Amino acid sequence: MSSETATNSETEGTTEATPQAPIVVNGQYIKDLSFEVPGAPAVFGQMQNHQPDIGVNVDVNARNLQDNLFEVILEIRAECKVGDQTGFIAELSYGGMFTVNVPKEHMEPVLLIECPRMVFPFARNILADVTRDGGFPPLMLGMIDFAGMYQNRLAQSQAEGQAEGGGEEKPAES
Repeated sequence: MSSETATNSETEGTTEATPQAPIVVNGQYIKDLSFEVPGAPAVFGQMQNHQPDIGVNVDVNARNLQDNLFEVILEIRAECKVGDQTGFIAELSYGGMFTVNVPKEHMEPVLLIECPRMVFPFARNILADVTRDGGFPPLMLGMIDFAGMYQNRLAQSQAEGQAEGGGEEKPAES
């Protein structure tokens, strides 16, 4: 047994030199879930005559919990219209806790692109199950371009920054 202990000590000494994984998922959870069918039961009759129209909004937020531990929340809101009635409203805030070991300049893209990409399949499955259990065909969300969302967020914040600090005018080009 003493040889096993020595082996374990040697192994423990070598793990300290091993590089840390850049992203570790520590846990995932439903932070908030809401599903309502305000027009029930009449809306189910209307579904025979009208094609449902579904709109989906997605947002991602991240916050630091401590050191390199972050909470990333994927917020999805889906609203279904059947004719002139609301079929359903589904809102899901799906969270993940991540240990992120990347340089500071890469932190924001990792938190707003890679982390939501990792938890999205689980959130998509929850919404499909909830809508199916609510009496509708399962809502099967397509893949989401989190990189594009991040780029749009950057462009919007840059535009807002220029609008706020835009006291200088450019000379007109002739």
